[in-house]
Amino acid sequence: MKLRVYLDTSVIGGCLDEEFRDISRRLMRKFERGEMIAVISDLTALELKDSPLGVQKILDEIPEESIEYVEFTKEAAHLAQKYIFEGVLEKGKLVDAEHIAIATISRIDVLVSWNFRHIVNLPKIRGYNSVNLKYGYPLLEIRSPLEVVSYED
Repeated sequence: MKLRVYLDTSVIGGCLDEEFRDISRRLMRKFERGEMIAVISDLTALELKDSPLGVQKILDEIPEESIEYVEFTKEAAHLAQKYIFEGVLEKGKLVDAEHIAIATISRIDVLVSWNFRHIVNLPKIRGYNSVNLKYGYPLLEIRSPLEVVSYED
């Protein structure tokens, strides 16, 4: 089974950011070679519509067979609200909670992000997973792209 990797917008944009470019591009090459499946939500696609054209075109390099599309559902909206209600995130960070909820409900293998403040953050990860367990959902692996690509790539 290929690893199913949920991409938030920061990883795609990271391909054009000097600080994150190398690792983000290495991750994208794994999708291009068919080594992993890039999981893209309709929420991520919506966020990309407002990004620079160069960022929008990054996913065009990934073959269709290496991309899986998932949807933001009512169930995901409900779970995202639980993250807010339980105090993992504040209301102003609902979109971050929605990404976590989509990935959880879609039962992806790992969510990758460069958002260290609200997503790839040990207390937040513990909070998301505590809520997931409380409401009958599985644990979610949340990592930076650096933790997903190997150093040999």
